[in-house]
Amino acid sequence: MKDDLHRWTARHMAQQVAARQVSATEVAQTMLARAARLQPQLNAFADLAPSLTLASAQEVDARLAAGQALPLAGVPFTVKDNLWLGGRPATFGSKVFADFVAPRDSWCVARLRALGAVPLGVSNCSEFACKGITDTPLHGQTRNPWDLQRTPGGSSGGAVAAVAAGLGPIALATDAGGSVRRPAAHTGLVGMKPTLGRVPNPWGFDDPNHLLSVIGQIGRNVEDVAFLLDALTAWEPADTLSCPAFALPDALASLKQPLRPLRLAWSPQIGCGLAIDADVLATLEAAIDKLRAAGWQIEQADPVWPAGANEYPLIALQQAGLAQRFGAIWRRTPELLDPDIGAQIELGLSVSGTRMSELLKLREEFHASFTRFFNAHDALLCPVSPVEAWPLGSLGPARIGGQPAGPRGHAAFTPIFNYGGVPALSLPCGTGRQGLPVGLQIAGTRFADALVLQLAWQAEQILGASPPSPLMD
Repeated sequence: MKDDLHRWTARHMAQQVAARQVSATEVAQTMLARAARLQPQLNAFADLAPSLTLASAQEVDARLAAGQALPLAGVPFTVKDNLWLGGRPATFGSKVFADFVAPRDSWCVARLRALGAVPLGVSNCSEFACKGITDTPLHGQTRNPWDLQRTPGGSSGGAVAAVAAGLGPIALATDAGGSVRRPAAHTGLVGMKPTLGRVPNPWGFDDPNHLLSVIGQIGRNVEDVAFLLDALTAWEPADTLSCPAFALPDALASLKQPLRPLRLAWSPQIGCGLAIDADVLATLEAAIDKLRAAGWQIEQADPVWPAGANEYPLIALQQAGLAQRFGAIWRRTPELLDPDIGAQIELGLSVSGTRMSELLKLREEFHASFTRFFNAHDALLCPVSPVEAWPLGSLGPARIGGQPAGPRGHAAFTPIFNYGGVPALSLPCGTGRQGLPVGLQIAGTRFADALVLQLAWQAEQILGASPPSPLMD
């Protein structure tokens, strides 16, 4: 048994398992033992299934022995609780689904298993993946591996807690407004939101954020995230958002190629006048200075958005989606739901049809704003979150940038990229005053996922890899 398996990258692990230097079963046993030790501290998992994990690993070893080529041989991954791992509980973080068992794998789960990856368990997420922390009535709160008294963010808190603690090198999650990128930033990881529709998601839970949500990728470095995205890239006609343009992967092949001359923009408030803590801004500006010193041509430029752009301008779409799907349950049995979700449902029940049409039109205007901006710039650099991870027990910091903050002030920098359907990635770029990770967001135009990853990999070489969390020891 290798003592440092939990530090291996996904690519290295797959190569070692495929070469029979270590078995998939050995990897699974090591990860399960580690999960049993760390789960009481982190609460990263909504469901652990040692028997399923071991059986899957043994199947991978048998497939390799039979001569199959498996690109992800033996790589453990976690599945966010709003996705399905067939035969296991899938609760959407809610008491509403406390007794539900997934009837099949989600498309992305099935894809990774077909390529040789091994499911380690189901990671905790906020109820209906609609909160910026990971604390549910059903599964409790997930803790940050950097500081167990702080949140990892949400809604993919369990996914990032697992990867940052060495419980698998990669994770599957979802991002409808920053649910991959912000938790990744708070835990020193790389988290990507690909172009809308790039990773199919044709079956599973009825998502309140269907028109905004994507299957996101989480890893400890850019190369693993590109590796995972390529594995998941496909055209699936059963998914109404899927497109033949995604028929072939392209991220890993171009990752380390020299960058062509690019027009890059740095926008510390993304043109919305958003509040940001001074120490977080200083960390980000130091990273921008390092990139410029390395030869990157970066000008300060803000996108021009439609009127009404602010910290979460289309949040009513989520609230209306929650109301449509769970409003009757809230009115009939409110004790089944998180009160914060109930408050969102109440707001959603008041959204008129006319207002919904206005919001959908505003989404189109955000798309047009992105198109204009990326006609003049190849990529946009900006903050992921304006704060470091905050203490458990609150939806967000009470103050940001010295000013009173609402419950979504910490989430203000990410949802706008979902409105445009564009690829965006969180890259660790240093730490703030409290010694906690800060993330730099890199975004590009639709379908430019490979360029976003190439920029992120090059930036990672300049800025240095994020140090491991204390729980990686």
